[in-house]
Amino acid sequence: MRYYGDVYRPPSEARSLIVQVTYGCSHNTCAFCSMYKAKRFALRPLEEVLEDFRTARPLFRHVDKVFLADGDALVRKAAELEVILDTVRELYPECQRVTCYASPASIRIRTDQELRRLRDKGLTMVYMGLESGCDAVLERMRKGNTAADIVAMGQKVRRSGMALSVTAITGLGGPELMERHAVETAEAFNAMNPEYIGMLTLMVEPGTPLHDWVADGSFRLLTPGQVLAETKLLVEHLDSPGSVFRMNHASNYLTLRGTLNGDRPAMLETIRRAERDLSCLRPEEWRGL
Repeated sequence: MRYYGDVYRPPSEARSLIVQVTYGCSHNTCAFCSMYKAKRFALRPLEEVLEDFRTARPLFRHVDKVFLADGDALVRKAAELEVILDTVRELYPECQRVTCYASPASIRIRTDQELRRLRDKGLTMVYMGLESGCDAVLERMRKGNTAADIVAMGQKVRRSGMALSVTAITGLGGPELMERHAVETAEAFNAMNPEYIGMLTLMVEPGTPLHDWVADGSFRLLTPGQVLAETKLLVEHLDSPGSVFRMNHASNYLTLRGTLNGDRPAMLETIRRAERDLSCLRPEEWRGL
């Protein structure tokens, strides 16, 4: 197996076979993100991708899951993705799911028919970053899309029959946009009704514009108490029946999990208990990405 640079994957892909289909991120300008700054985006030669899958087969007796890295595998030509998926199915008949990151831009260039065909070939779920449902936050963070754009692409994925996992980041609006960020992010989740909702908590990475803004005082971070208040407001406004909600990333101060909407009261009670006793939060020095 050959990997170029740092490789990132969602927490739920910890036990997946990971093969790079692209290098880096096709957008790579988000002000808060440092993940792919050391790489220039490129499509990996198809034969190299297929060779890695062939090489891995004798190394692993059983492969349940495959994750197509890096940041935006869906941007490849649909015909090439079909070849990759056919190869996975041929070499790993026991594989239950194949997933990848997808950006709103890469979803937009795929036709509905292409997405359905990729689903039929075995691409069962994509991970997409919403980050915020507030356009003012998205613009400042250089996301490159409006909330309406992102919601429309999430709905497009769901129409194809693929599962959709969407993430957002608490604290991304700072104190000034805290309420709008919480409420409008919940509204965006509700409009997409994804199978999975994941919440991270903002961490400032060196080498990013956000790091510079924090240093010069033009962006203020939320306190842990404010993060809890924002999270409570978001959860209060969530109305996405059946969505599995997870806030259990290493960046989070508080762990929350449940299935909407039934588990919302219990999650709100967990937040209220944490507000009464901040000592139960993850210490700052234990947070990570």
